[in-house]
This record gives sequence, structure tokens and C-alpha cells, in this order.
Amino acid sequence: MVLLSLVLAKENSSDSDLIDSYIEQIAVGDTEALGLLYHHTKASVYSYALSVMKDTHDAEDILHDCYVKLYSAAKDYISQGKPMAWIITITKNLCLKRLKEKKNFTDETELDPEKELEFSADVSEDDRILIRECLRKLSDDERRIVVLHAVSGFLHREIAEFMNIPLSTVISKYNRAIAKLEKSFMGGKV
Repeated sequence: MVLLSLVLAKENSSDSDLIDSYIEQIAVGDTEALGLLYHHTKASVYSYALSVMKDTHDAEDILHDCYVKLYSAAKDYISQGKPMAWIITITKNLCLKRLKEKKNFTDETELDPEKELEFSADVSEDDRILIRECLRKLSDDERRIVVLHAVSGFLHREIAEFMNIPLSTVISKYNRAIAKLEKSFMGGKV
């Protein structure tokens, strides 16, 4: 848990307000606001895309496509106080579309250890190595749930909606993943 707190931060209400304002500015064609939004949210979008795609090149493509889609859809955005939910939904849909195109639902490609945490500028290289090794111990679903909850700040019920699985399953997998990470970190097995 200590390790994750070094890297992972939740979206707070002032972040939501700031992101909402960026989206409003984008809706009227402000490309500078798009750059600011990208800088503010890229780590969460990339992390989620990587957890789904399991390939850094695909995750980078999804990251790019997300902001292109976001730019064109901003005029239709209606704030409900959770702008990251909207952004991650766009990311999720792009991931699913890409997976369908590739017919790649069962591919077990490895995560690229060099790119996995590149957007987390506040993290030292030693911590990146440790975090990568810990995340490799998780299943795809566990990794996705941890990223959505701990990195992007989504509630367990929101994650259940995104992933189309029961809330109890999300909570169970999250708790199991955290226990695995704590055991790995505290047990010195990394």
C-alpha cells in the first residue's frame, strides 16, 4: 500500500472542475486547453489503455486517438461532475474497438517494462522498477481495477459499470490485488 501511494493519486473535486473547464474550452475550439487537458490526464488514460491492451504501442495509439475523439466530442459533453469517467469511457471504447479489429482478446503479450510508467514523472527509476514488477504479479482484471481505482480515482461501483462485472467481483479482485502487492512488497519477493 505504501508503494502505491507514492505513485497513485485520486481525482478530487478541484481536479474535476479544472478538467471540466478544459473540456468547455475545447468545445469552443481552444487547442491550448486540449494541451493542458492532455498534460493533466495523460497518465490515467495511458495507464488504463495499457492495462487493457497489454501493448505499449497500442496504448500509445489509444492515447492519441482518445484526445482526437475528445476534441471532436467536447461540444456534446455535459458535465456530471466526473469528467475522468467520460474520458476513461472514451478510452475504454477505443480499446474495445481496437481489440475487435485485431481479434486479439486472448493474446497474452507482455507489458513493455520501459514504457509502462513513462507518464509518471514524479516517480524515481527505482520505484518504477519496483512498481512494474509488482503489477506483473496481477491478473489483467486485477491490474485494470487497481489502475482505475488507485490511479484514476474511480469508485468500485463505477469500475463495475466500466468493466460490466458485479460490484462484489470488483471489490474482491481489488482486495486480492492489493493483498498480492503488499505480500510482494513486504515479503521482499520483488
